[in-house]
Amino acid sequence: MGSFEQHGAFLPLATDTLVACAVAREIAGAYPVHLLPPVTISCSHEHAAWPGTVSISSVTLHAVVRDIAASLRRSGVDALVVVNGHGGNYVLGNVVQESSARGERMALFPAPEDWEEARERAGVVTSLLTDMHAGEIETSILLHAHPEMLRPGYETSDFVADDRRHLLTLGMSGYTDSGVIGRPSLGSAEKGKELLASLADSFGAYFSTLASDG
Repeated sequence: MGSFEQHGAFLPLATDTLVACAVAREIAGAYPVHLLPPVTISCSHEHAAWPGTVSISSVTLHAVVRDIAASLRRSGVDALVVVNGHGGNYVLGNVVQESSARGERMALFPAPEDWEEARERAGVVTSLLTDMHAGEIETSILLHAHPEMLRPGYETSDFVADDRRHLLTLGMSGYTDSGVIGRPSLGSAEKGKELLASLADSFGAYFSTLASDG
């Protein structure tokens, strides 16, 4: 699950999709799972001030995930993990909770705790609060997985705005002119590699949980 939204002047609109796919590929290399094509447009309304950002409603995204899960169950696949690369897809948590309450097997990955463990293992300096968008983590993962997709400029694009209490009302443009909130200058390919490796390790508990429900 990705998005199609601005990521500053140096990362592509598809950054969240590329990150989610990189995480999913790392998982598929370690566990017996089947990868579906990514959902590339989701809930990016907080980035609406920047041209190129494309969004669908949370109601639509909710329906898309439910329909995909139902289609998989008809094919005999009764467990689904949503690998999410976009923090603004708040509705995914509701989708998973509702599905679980109906007795369906679904999980959302990574959780904030998984990102925190990955951040510490990779030596990411920026906290998850500060590393909000187009920062050290996303830059590192793309430097590792898709270095050809970066433009020059991440080295000089750091911008910090930790107090974002009105983000839902003001959107990203209320806090940043560049679209960046974080410290991309600290990104590195080695950190990106370690971030993905840590997330793959964290996925083991999710795999075991879903398998034990079967």
